[in-house]
Amino acid sequence: MTIIIFIIILWYTGLFFQTFFLHRYAAHQTFTMSKFTERVCFVLTWVFQGSNYLSAYGYGVMHRMHHAYADTEKDPHSPKYDSNLFTMMWRTKNIYQDINKKRIAVADKFTKNVPQWKAFDKIASSRISRLSWATAYIVFFIVFATAWWQWLFLPVAFFMAPIHGVIINWFAHIYGYRNFKVSDTSKNLLPIDILMMGEGYHNNHHSHSGRANFGVRWFEIDFTYLIMVVLDKLHIIKIKKTVNV
Repeated sequence: MTIIIFIIILWYTGLFFQTFFLHRYAAHQTFTMSKFTERVCFVLTWVFQGSNYLSAYGYGVMHRMHHAYADTEKDPHSPKYDSNLFTMMWRTKNIYQDINKKRIAVADKFTKNVPQWKAFDKIASSRISRLSWATAYIVFFIVFATAWWQWLFLPVAFFMAPIHGVIINWFAHIYGYRNFKVSDTSKNLLPIDILMMGEGYHNNHHSHSGRANFGVRWFEIDFTYLIMVVLDKLHIIKIKKTVNV
């Protein structure tokens, strides 16, 4: 039971900082925060993503490119131009690393105001950091795993962020329903998105990318947005006002 709880905690904490900090803040800047709070989010993203840590700069720039080139040959990740999800994610990884290490030229519109903490990213993205987190996960499993099948969850801990990416970038462009007609294949994966904390409302998001709340219809509850509202009330962040859909 301890292993299951551990995986659930990793799933939702890592997912929260991916959608809250990397996606809605770094990529789309749907809210503002102080520099100190931003640095805290960098550290917490590293803590909860661990061996999967994603740079706010690399993620933010790449995601903006995804919106600009959705389902075209320039899209960093699209089921339309990759034969399977593994080749898509491998290509995504390479593009992310090229952006993060600034090995390719990127237009200013994709980098403008994207947060970056170079010194911290160098540590958090390092091989030593990733291997240290992986070792910590293994030790945790050695101590708390009580059945052989629980070890099947260890790869999930190792690759949590890529799994989150596959669910949205692959499956949410193939399965689901659409509220809006857009030029790409984005779909809303689940009507009540408990699994992805609002990220699954992908069609809504592609239609209104600057909107902090990814839910549109009455039953589309965006759990991340609800947390953001609380943080806004506590004056930890400031949600930007957008026109209602």
